[in-house]
Amino acid sequence: MNKHPKLSKHTKSSWHKKRIRAEARFKLYGQIALGIAVFMLVLLISNLIFRGIGGFVQTQAQLEINYDPKIIALENGETYDDIPASRYMPLLRESLKKQFPEITNPRELRDLYSIFGSNAGLQIKEVLEHDGSLMGKSANIWIPLSSNADLFVKNNITDKINDNQQKWLGTLSEKGQLQKVFNSGFFKNGDSRNPESAGFLGAMAGSAFTLIICLLVVFPLGVATAVFLEEFAKKNRWVDFIEVNINNLAAVPSIVFGLLGLAIYINIMGMPRSSALVGGMTLALMILPVIIITTRTSLKSIPGSIRDAARALGATPVQVVWHHTLPLAMPGIMTGTILGMARAIGETAPLLMIGMVAFVADIPGGFTSPATVMPVQVYLWAGSPEAGFAEKTAAGILVLLMLLIAMNMLAIVLRKKFEVRW
Repeated sequence: MNKHPKLSKHTKSSWHKKRIRAEARFKLYGQIALGIAVFMLVLLISNLIFRGIGGFVQTQAQLEINYDPKIIALENGETYDDIPASRYMPLLRESLKKQFPEITNPRELRDLYSIFGSNAGLQIKEVLEHDGSLMGKSANIWIPLSSNADLFVKNNITDKINDNQQKWLGTLSEKGQLQKVFNSGFFKNGDSRNPESAGFLGAMAGSAFTLIICLLVVFPLGVATAVFLEEFAKKNRWVDFIEVNINNLAAVPSIVFGLLGLAIYINIMGMPRSSALVGGMTLALMILPVIIITTRTSLKSIPGSIRDAARALGATPVQVVWHHTLPLAMPGIMTGTILGMARAIGETAPLLMIGMVAFVADIPGGFTSPATVMPVQVYLWAGSPEAGFAEKTAAGILVLLMLLIAMNMLAIVLRKKFEVRW
């Protein structure tokens, strides 16, 4: 009978040292990989914050505006609401001429006027609408600068601003007529061709409407499908075929679902293009397999003894599911749904296929109104040539990233709070 050869003490010691060194190397490789991942994450977040923080700050200049009815060309019977913002721009020009009387050259005057954004007239109009007694009087008003002037004041970017404009801005700064304030317009305005006027509210409202439609469609349909497949369907080749295809659909590229939404909802059903209704239903197609899979996983985690006990007490199969299995699986279902919605809110490709890439300046007022969503709005700003949109792009990414982090944290909290260990 063969016996295993005995190892010498020297061989055992050498083998033990090699094993310890191998474990130390493996641990070191893991630490290096973790360090690289953390470094890349910190680099990404810090770069976004550095670039995007300027999108939440706006530079304003204080000017004395004389609300002269003659300059506004106010006619009898006209109200302030009837007057377009463009008719208030001459008030700004007159104020600048008074502030810089030495400038008389037409070209220099145009450069002086261009320091302020195209929404300056709207700002002047809003002040008058708030206090109608200012008509015929003068008032000191803070007016936002143009995007190029704003970038110069905040970041000293001189590519789009000449020496004269820099000098005039310096004069305003020396007189204390420049200030940096929180850019509330970013969260109150819709999209615009001008960076200083562009806001994120339209995209945020469009994303909200889209997610509402998506949730209303995908949650009952996905949960009902999963319950049927897991609790009621008999195991046969057709059920196996459906299960395989559901798993395959979860890995299909998202743009394919955009093509499907374009073909069915728009071309066949004639639904309004570039609307939250179509966008939500398209995203519902995309995350439906994910909801089905996570729901089935949650149902499988429920011990069979709970079902047996309910049946032993006379409960019908529907009562077992409705009163016992489904409530116990709900925490996992909710977690999977939130994660699926977090994936949907960050998708761009399927929405590009159904026309949600169009420029939409107005805030959507309903599910069928033309709308865009946050990732598409970021995509549009990133492709704009104006330098001011670079800040808007990074700021929009920060808002979207914070929302995604919040949704993932909510999923973790719900899982920890309602998790049941069997």
